[in-house]
Amino acid sequence: MRKQILLILTVAVLPIMIQAQELNARVSINAGRVSSQTDKKVFSTLQNTITNFLNTRKWTNETFQANEKINCNFLVNILEAQPGNIYKATLTVQAARPVFNTNYETPLINFQDDGLTFRYVEFQPFEFNDNRVSGSDPLVSNLSAVFAYYVYMILGLDFNSFSLRGGDPYFQKAQNVVNNAPENRDITGWKAFDGLRNRYWLVENLVNNRYNSIHEAMYSYYRLGMDHMYENENEGRTAVLNTLSMLNSLNNDIGNTMIIPFFLQGKSQELIRIFKKATPEEKQKARDILQKIDISNANTYKSELK
Repeated sequence: MRKQILLILTVAVLPIMIQAQELNARVSINAGRVSSQTDKKVFSTLQNTITNFLNTRKWTNETFQANEKINCNFLVNILEAQPGNIYKATLTVQAARPVFNTNYETPLINFQDDGLTFRYVEFQPFEFNDNRVSGSDPLVSNLSAVFAYYVYMILGLDFNSFSLRGGDPYFQKAQNVVNNAPENRDITGWKAFDGLRNRYWLVENLVNNRYNSIHEAMYSYYRLGMDHMYENENEGRTAVLNTLSMLNSLNNDIGNTMIIPFFLQGKSQELIRIFKKATPEEKQKARDILQKIDISNANTYKSELK
């Protein structure tokens, strides 16, 4: 289904195109906080290694054309270098997908993972196996496992945005990574008790049947809402407002979930632009819901959607 829709979304398709992998990933590593005694060339090598891993590995059974690649960014911010070539870092993951008949891309994910710990020696193999996620050295394997996890999340979110429940196979793959993740006292983010906003809870919210409505909300937002904004802005806006109502209902039924703030992260300005032109009734309804479910941006919605 995603491929059929993307053929429609593409403005012009060349007669002959090179088949490509799924991602157009850009990786950046910031090692500014690491001691000058550490050879910074290691991070340049690692950046290239991860980029090649993401962009050359075949992640799905789908055939992607070059113009269908998913644009995504990964920023590794090294916080600390420890003995034994161990590093503590944060990982910011961003991805977007095109909106029908426009050059605009709408965010799929904009999330910072604060619990990335890994071991890396320059030029060591960067490997990932779905059937042996934990590998032989947990701290080495944790780096590739985290990246593979977020690739599956990006694929799931992208496919979900084109067809209802289209991302389920990739969320299952992400859950497999969680279930078989490397274990070490310094590794966090894979367990329920590691916090309320981590890899465990993110995929749990996407595979747990209690949260089924989040899949309907995603499809409504992207396919019925954003993709219709060019041809029929009012119809698209109505679908986005319906999405907010779904999220509000989910929030009322199951409070303090991870998936709602995760979904809304990075969308505040997009939502403001959508509802700036709405009727007073629509604008007020959107403002009231957004102030409730996107608390971190509540004041912005209050001032911008008067």
